Amino acid sequence: MSAETTRETRAGFAAVIGAPNAGKSTLVNRLVGEKVSIVTHKVQTTRFQVRGVMMRDDSQVILVDTPGIFTPKRRLDRAMVRSAWDGADGADLILHVVDVSAWVAEAEGKISAAEKKSIIDDKRIIKDLQELGKKAILALNKVDLVRPDQLLPISAALYDEGVYSDVFMISGLKGGGVDALSEHLAKNMLPGPFLFPEDQAADMPSRLLAAEVTREKLMLRLHEELPYQLTVETENWESRKDGSIRIDQIIYVAREGHRKIILGKQGRVIREVGQKSREEMQDIFQRPVHLFTRIKISEKWAESRERFSAIGLDFDV
Repeated sequence: MSAETTRETRAGFAAVIGAPNAGKSTLVNRLVGEKVSIVTHKVQTTRFQVRGVMMRDDSQVILVDTPGIFTPKRRLDRAMVRSAWDGADGADLILHVVDVSAWVAEAEGKISAAEKKSIIDDKRIIKDLQELGKKAILALNKVDLVRPDQLLPISAALYDEGVYSDVFMISGLKGGGVDALSEHLAKNMLPGPFLFPEDQAADMPSRLLAAEVTREKLMLRLHEELPYQLTVETENWESRKDGSIRIDQIIYVAREGHRKIILGKQGRVIREVGQKSREEMQDIFQRPVHLFTRIKISEKWAESRERFSAIGLDFDV
């Protein structure tokens, strides 16, 4: 009997939840070993569940990168929070990623408004876990930003909340502690066959991944000018005989002023975004890419059932 036929494998889902900008997407990308989720310095970047496939030894862990959990105000906010909890509800493990630097700042009385909001969101997640009776793995992230002696009191206080089975201190950005976390996740998957091919890094349609690449480049380029008032859809995907791909995308914005910002002076911004998006898509898809983008004004795109369906969110929340 061959070694392959006697191979004992494990597989399952681990939902990665946390406050916006806790570093969930950065951590998922590092665990997977390649980019499967967009990362920016802005909060609420991830709008829907992104599944990254982590292989470790004979285990396959499907990491569900969820939108940040926060107090929702708009329909889009509510849909994002619902998506996050739906991902946690159906998972074998829940990984709660916490920006520990915010908690250290609070303990030292030097907390910013953004850090205070992060802690409020963390406390809301803890309360929800308590009410649901669910246990989670706590990942204290961004430990590279604080002193070691500042970690233990915060770790102990959070563990005493009674919702965590284990605590890991990590840096998703630099990799510290991530290997131990990876091993723990892999060992705690249930015995069973792999759910995806071993060489597949993400469970996301290529059209949607391409749209996310362009949205990331727009967010990084526009900074504070147009933070969240846009979305991107892949309108057409054509594989050509020469092996290249033609990708047509629509950038939806709410107002004419937003369209002008994206265009930039003499079309400079949209050209720069298009070039960087195309280059990254070529790396991802390993094929030449011909990218064409157009901007469309849709005043209520954030209240459109069609737009929600396109990115996998529930409109009726």
